[in-house]
Amino acid sequence: MQFARRSWQTVGGTSAGKALHLADLGIDVRLCSPFGADEVGGWARDALTTAGVTVEAIASERTERHVNLMTDGGGRVSLYVSVPSTPAKDEVDAAVAIVVAADLAVIDLSELGLLMLERDEVRRTPLWMDLHDYDGSSAFHEPFLGAAEVVFMNDDRTNDPWELMRSCLARGPRLAVCTRGAHGAIALEADGTRHEVAAVPADVVDTNGAGDAFMAGFLGATLHGLSIADSLKAASAQARVAIESEHLHPILGR
Repeated sequence: MQFARRSWQTVGGTSAGKALHLADLGIDVRLCSPFGADEVGGWARDALTTAGVTVEAIASERTERHVNLMTDGGGRVSLYVSVPSTPAKDEVDAAVAIVVAADLAVIDLSELGLLMLERDEVRRTPLWMDLHDYDGSSAFHEPFLGAAEVVFMNDDRTNDPWELMRSCLARGPRLAVCTRGAHGAIALEADGTRHEVAAVPADVVDTNGAGDAFMAGFLGATLHGLSIADSLKAASAQARVAIESEHLHPILGR
C-alpha cells in the first residue's frame, strides 16, 4: 500500500496539450477530439475554450479519462479509466474537412487519426506526427509515420536515437525530432544534417505534457519562420512552461 502526498484533477491528453501551447504562442488552432455528453466532457471543453482553444468536439459515448501515478523523478504510469467510442462516419468527415482546410495539421496516435489517414485528401495537407515512445518497428505507428512530413518521438525505447530517426526518415518524412528528457533534444534532416539542443533548467513540478509543449514550441517557431536550430531552442523553452506547472499549461490553473 502506498499513500499519495497530493492529487488533483486537470485536463489531460496529448492533443489538448499541443493545442493549449499553440494557442499560447498565438497560433490559430482548432482541436478535433472526442468528447462525451457527460459531466467531465463538458468541464474539459469549457476549460479548453476558456484557455483560448477552439474546440471541434467529436461525439463519443464517453470522455477519455486516465489516472497518472507520478514519482518525484518524473516516472509515470497511466491507468486508463475510460476510452472514446469509435467515431461515426459523419464525425470523421467533419474532422477531415477541417484538416483539408488547414495550413498544417498534427494528427495524434488514435483511432480517429487512423480513420482520417485512410482518406487520400487528408494527405494534401502537411502532416506532423508525434510518435511518442516509438521503438522503430511498431505496426500501429506505420500509417502515421508514412503520412508524415515531420515526426517527433522520445528516446524511451531506443539505445540509439540517431538511428531511430534515420529509420523514420527512410519512410518519407523530411525531418525527425527526438526528445531526451534532461539530456535535451536532437533533430535529423533528410539530408543528414544534425541538430542538438540542451534542456532548459526547470523547477520540475509535473512532467506530464512536456513533450507536447516541446512539439508545440517547435511548430510555433517554425510557422513564424525560425530555423530548425532556433525552433529547437524555442521548443525547449516551451517545454519548461509545462514542466513547471501542475497542468498541461499553467493557464488551466488560473
